[in-house]
Formats: sequence, C-alpha cells, structure tokens
Amino acid sequence: MLSSHRLDTAPHPSRSIADRLLVLLKTRGPQSAADLGRLTGTTSENVRQQLNKLRTAGLVEARPQRRGIGRPVFLWHLTEAGQKPFPDAHAELAVQLIQAVREALGPDALEALVRKRERESRENYRRELDGIADPAARVARLAQLRSREGYMAQWKQNADGSLLLIENHCPICAAARACQGLCRAELQAFRGALGPNVSVERAEHLLSGGRRCVYRVTPRSRTSRAARSSSTTR
Repeated sequence: MLSSHRLDTAPHPSRSIADRLLVLLKTRGPQSAADLGRLTGTTSENVRQQLNKLRTAGLVEARPQRRGIGRPVFLWHLTEAGQKPFPDAHAELAVQLIQAVREALGPDALEALVRKRERESRENYRRELDGIADPAARVARLAQLRSREGYMAQWKQNADGSLLLIENHCPICAAARACQGLCRAELQAFRGALGPNVSVERAEHLLSGGRRCVYRVTPRSRTSRAARSSSTTR
C-alpha cells in the first residue's frame, strides 16, 4: 500500500509512476492528468489509471476547475492521507514533547528551546554558506541544505532580481502547529544566515492556509546598505 511507507523525495527515474505522481502533486500543486502525463513522460491514459488507483487508496482526489467557456478541467490534488507518505519528523512524538515542556516547565522554557534551535540552525547554515558571495548561489545552497532536512526545497530567481526559497514540504508541520515559535525561529535563522546584504520575508505560509512555505530573498542595493551603515555610525 502506498500510504504505508515514506517517500524518498529526491528525484529518481526508477521510482514508480504512482510515487512520482504523488511527488509531483506535492511539489507542483494541483495538476491535470494531461500535465502529469507530460511531466512523467507517459500517456495520459496510463496516468489516469494510476490516479484512479491512488484515488481508490484515498491519496488523491479530482476537483473541477473552470477555465473560461466550456467544460471544466479536473485538477488532481493530494488528500490529507496523500500527505502522509512524506517525512513528518516523528510528528506525534514532537507534539507530545512540546506539550510536556510547556506543562512541566512553562512557556519560558519552551521559548528558550526555540531560541536555542534558531541559534544552532543559523550557525550551521552560516558555516555551510561561508565563502559563497553571490546571493543566488547562497540561496541555492540553502535550498540544498533544507532539502537534506526533508523540506523538498527549491529556489528560483524572479525577473526583478529577487530570489525565492520554496519549501514544498514541512517535516515538522505538526510540531510547528503546536509551537508556532518554530516558524518564527526558522525565518530568523534564514535572515541571520543569509546576512545583512539581503532582506528575507515570508511570502507564503503553510500554517496560514498556503500550500507551502515560500521565502522572498531580496538583495539590498549598495546605496541602501551605505545609508544604513551611515545611520548606525551617527
């Protein structure tokens, strides 16, 4: 049964079509059967057969979406059960530990643990990014590190020069729901690791109803950096 195992989220041509479909729906969002056929290099009919098996297993569902005049297009989505084959970093245990710390030691102790995690993450990322000057290369390296941690991360550069760090999966989602300070700490860790030459803002947030978490990284102009430096020396 597909839902009984954890998916290896790294791209691999030998993965079954069914698993590849789950990964594509996770990383790209809702897709039509025709689009999934093109992405997997197989026929739409083969994709539909696999999707119907996944639907029977309760992992995917099709929802109509109208595009102009005519019949609606059906887009395939992951169900809640379809999210489960992806790494969850021992969700139930993490939630239990968070609740235990909050109840036994109080919210201040839990906040101290969150700050400690932020510091450790920031310093680890800084070490990994040391010697990389180009902002795009730094974000690309950070995406690699986050993928290694189970976030199925990727990055892209926009036409305006800004960069996006895209996390298609959150392996600590249940823990983050129980302690939303974890999300704040990750944003602060990214800001500290990527340094003062860029601004980092969250553009999409899974816990706020988004499909994924996305961070916009914007290189600061030399002029604005000089202005800030001047203001701090007055």
